[in-house]
Amino acid sequence: MVPGFLKASQDSKFTVLASDVIYPVGSSDDYGTKFYRPYQDYQAPIYAIPGNHDWYEDLGGFMRAFCDAPPLAPEPSPRPLTPAWLRSLLWHRAHPTDEQRLSEARQLRSALAQRAVQPGPYWAIDAGRLRIIGIDTGLLGTIDAEQGRWLRVVSAGDMPKILITGSPLYVDAEHHPCPIEGGGTVDEIVRDPDHHYVAAIGGDIHNYQRYPVPVDGRTIQYVVAGGGGAFMHATHTIPRVSVGHVTEDDFRCYPLRGDSLAFYSRLYGRRLRMRRFFTLTEAEATAVIARRLGIAPTRAQGQPARVTPRTRLVAALLGAARRPDRTARFRLPVRKAYTQLFSPGSATYSPPFFKCFLRLDVTPDSVRLRCFAATGNLRQELDPPVEDEVTIPLPRQGTGG
Repeated sequence: MVPGFLKASQDSKFTVLASDVIYPVGSSDDYGTKFYRPYQDYQAPIYAIPGNHDWYEDLGGFMRAFCDAPPLAPEPSPRPLTPAWLRSLLWHRAHPTDEQRLSEARQLRSALAQRAVQPGPYWAIDAGRLRIIGIDTGLLGTIDAEQGRWLRVVSAGDMPKILITGSPLYVDAEHHPCPIEGGGTVDEIVRDPDHHYVAAIGGDIHNYQRYPVPVDGRTIQYVVAGGGGAFMHATHTIPRVSVGHVTEDDFRCYPLRGDSLAFYSRLYGRRLRMRRFFTLTEAEATAVIARRLGIAPTRAQGQPARVTPRTRLVAALLGAARRPDRTARFRLPVRKAYTQLFSPGSATYSPPFFKCFLRLDVTPDSVRLRCFAATGNLRQELDPPVEDEVTIPLPRQGTGG
C-alpha cells in the first residue's frame, strides 16, 4: 500500500491512521517494521487513534510512538488461583519493550518535518476551516464518561467537523451509534445540528464503505476506512443496503462485492485444495451477487456470465448476502469466525490486495474525499486509481447551515 500512498499523499500536510495501527497486538517491538520503516519517506507528521488491537498490550506501544509517553510499569504477577490469575492465563500480557530496538526505529522518522507528539489517544486538530476530532473507542467500541464530556466540548461551535473513530458508526448495512458511559451516544453528538459535523470516518473493518445519511436537511458522510493493512474483510457479505434512509443506489464499497466474492473463492479453493470447484471469475461472482441481492451488476461487462448451480452454491457457502426475504443456510466462515480462526494467516502476497486509503483535500468551501486503491500492481502504484470520490460542502460559519 505504501508506494501508492506516498504518490497520492504528495503535498499533504499530515496523515491520520484510523485505528489498529499495529496488528495483531499493538506491540511496541513491531513499530519498527510496521510503522517507522514503511512510512520513513513520508515527509509530514502522522497522527493516530488506537483501535482494539492497539489495546491488547494496554496501549503501551501506541503511547510510546505517538504521545512520547514513558514505558508502562510492569504489572505485578497475580496470586495463583485468584480471578486475576485466571484472567492472566486467558489474556495476552504485554512484554517489556526492547528499548534499543525502539530507539533505532524512531530514527527512521526523526526529521523535523515528520515530528508529531499528540496529547493522548484522543485529540482535535484544526485544519483551516475544518476541525478533525479523533476518539479512542478502546477494546469494546465505546467511550467513557470523561472522553464523552471532552467530545461534547470540542464538538461545540460552528466550525465544520469530521470525526475519526475506531468503531464505524455505519458499517455492513447496520447502524452502531457507539454508547457513551453515563448516557448518550457518539452519533447523537455527530448528528446534533449545532455541532456541524459533515463526516464520520471509522477504521477497524478492513475495507471501504460509504453511507451518505440524510440528517435534518443535510447529509453526513459515514465512511468505513480500515482497509490500509492486514487482511481484507469481505464486502460480499454486506446485505442489500437499506439503513438510515440510505439505499443500495447510494451505498459505495471497495472492493466491489463481486471482486470480494471472487477473492474469497480463490482463497478457499486454495485452502481446501478444491480450486476447480470454488474458484469464480470476477464476472461469475458479479453475476451471482446481482442475482442474490436483486441489484444491477456493479461493473459494466460485455457478455454477462451465466449463473449456474455451482456459482450459486459457492456464493452461498462463502456467505454472499441474500435478499432480506430469503433465509440463510450453512456457510463457511468468512466474517467473525474467519477473522478469529484464519485471517491472521491469510494475508495474500499476490496482487490484487484490495487495500485502500483516503485523501481529504480541504478548501474554504468543501472537502474532497477520495478513496484510492492499493492493489500491489506496479502501474497502480505509480498512478493509484480512485475507487470512490465525493465532494462534501462545508457550511458557512455563523449561518447555522
